[in-house]
Amino acid sequence: MVPFLRILGIETSCDETAAAVVERDAEGRSRILSDVVLSQLDEHSAYGGVVPEIAARAHVEALDELIEQALARANVSLDDVDAIAATSGPGLIGGLLVGLMTGKAIARAAGKPLYAVNHLEGHALTARLTDGLSFPYLMLLVSGGHTQLILVRGVGQYERWGTTIDDALGEAFDKTAKLLGLPYPGGPAVERMARDGNPDRFAFPRPLVGEARLDFSFSGLKTAVRQAAQEIAPLSDQDVADICASFQKAISRTLKDRIGRGLQRFKTEFPLTGEKPALVVAGGVAANLELRGTLQALCDKNGFRFIAPPLSLCTDNAVMIAWAGLERMATGAAPDTLDVQPRSRWPLDSKAETLIGFGKRGAKA
Repeated sequence: MVPFLRILGIETSCDETAAAVVERDAEGRSRILSDVVLSQLDEHSAYGGVVPEIAARAHVEALDELIEQALARANVSLDDVDAIAATSGPGLIGGLLVGLMTGKAIARAAGKPLYAVNHLEGHALTARLTDGLSFPYLMLLVSGGHTQLILVRGVGQYERWGTTIDDALGEAFDKTAKLLGLPYPGGPAVERMARDGNPDRFAFPRPLVGEARLDFSFSGLKTAVRQAAQEIAPLSDQDVADICASFQKAISRTLKDRIGRGLQRFKTEFPLTGEKPALVVAGGVAANLELRGTLQALCDKNGFRFIAPPLSLCTDNAVMIAWAGLERMATGAAPDTLDVQPRSRWPLDSKAETLIGFGKRGAKA
């Protein structure tokens, strides 16, 4: 039987500095003892996006204190934790270095094993922490850097079914917001404006809709938004609201087609055995309520459970890093050595090919 385990998690892959303490009992049940997150939003908003050098410096200044807070709120000391888990990639290399080096130092000083965690695996396994979900299940990862549909077979066992061939969905939201003069971060700003807009005013494209492949493309949609804005400039507030609403509708219809095909494939490959299959959504864009509503309706129609973790666990956090470390410990996986290095790119499915779209770039890991 797997013993009771407690772990300290550290997350510094982008612009949130985070630390958390999480427990896992012998039956796999979890308990979050502390969850401390410091956002760097104010430091980056003036630049319209994350500045890597500023992010790394902010991590250096804040991380030690946040770890102390996490331990204090959990009412434990380092002697009371069984291991250290720190994000090792993918992400901004400067931030990853800060968190991973700190994790190494603590592990060495306290004599604790170190688990270098894939940030995406943290997202992939969060639903097991929050909902006790069994393998296998589908995960839609939608963030500023990733848009992927992934089959989660088990801890460390991932199969990429679809990925963006150009921009990630979160990137498309941010660039659309910037084009329309909306504040950073762009996703929430576009969603707010869309509430007062007419979603039928602009007939934006639905990229790849109808194709058998399960990949995504958002570059053409972003271009269509720019062209529409240029044609009716100068923009009124209502124009901006209508563009945002039409943009969100195009995204929703695209996801309905892409994910709907993924659900059908899952049912074909994993015939029902009594337990309802599940689709998990993770990443910052999972906070968008319209997209959540679209996915919920799609799952209801296809007989799937729709699982969207609490918003605090959809965005970057150390709870998911700690939990991923606990899941690895529970499988008996060996800890990482102290010479493990951070990785700016680290695909969950190491066998998946990099896709090239429009000659721009390879799909993000």
